[in-house]
Amino acid sequence: MNKSVALPTSLAEAIRYFANRDVAHTFLASLRWPDGVTCVACQSKDVGFLKTRRIWKCRECHRQFSVKLGTIFEDSALGLDKWLPALWMLANCKNGISSYELARALHVTQKSAWFMLHRIRLAMQTKTFRIEGPSEADEAFIGGKAQFMHANKRKHIKWGGTAGKVAVMGLLERSNGAKHSRVMAQVVSKVRKNVLQAEIAKHVEPGSPLYTDALKSYNGLAAEYRHEVIYHAIA
Repeated sequence: MNKSVALPTSLAEAIRYFANRDVAHTFLASLRWPDGVTCVACQSKDVGFLKTRRIWKCRECHRQFSVKLGTIFEDSALGLDKWLPALWMLANCKNGISSYELARALHVTQKSAWFMLHRIRLAMQTKTFRIEGPSEADEAFIGGKAQFMHANKRKHIKWGGTAGKVAVMGLLERSNGAKHSRVMAQVVSKVRKNVLQAEIAKHVEPGSPLYTDALKSYNGLAAEYRHEVIYHAIA
């Protein structure tokens, strides 16, 4: 795709832009093969395009393939003129969108909209989170104040400093200038040493620089990591 082409900045623009099937096809091909189309079977660049069918044929292995092959769009009857605006909506709506909103915007059934959102969200999930460079680990307790809880909920809680709250652990991969920082947060059963260090071992490469606070649950990490402690009490 020509980099000088202005991409859609609104949903209405996205719908109009991708309504042209050739434009939508070229757009997706440029994302999938930024350095030129290659055969999905043998990786050869010696391919010919069959314009009437919008598919390529490899001159080396004779495999025919489309831009949808091997993607979330492959076996869908919906065209790219529906899928690409759906992607635009999901990427640009900060508060998320429902299948009903998508159905109204794209003039598809709610069932089709739900199917599209399910596939897109599944594809957007990070399958693995493995840190090989400098990282940070931290924990927190998240939950509302007791005064805002319903009386029936308050009476069943054994009160203490973290009563009624959920333990959450976060891991941050520090940016090195070549790529953006990544962060992962998840609920943990407790902030004990065996729980927190098991998560670190799962996601952080041994030998990596690792920064934590002075919580005792992080004691002993120096055996596997270049562990440094940040004392928040020190100004």
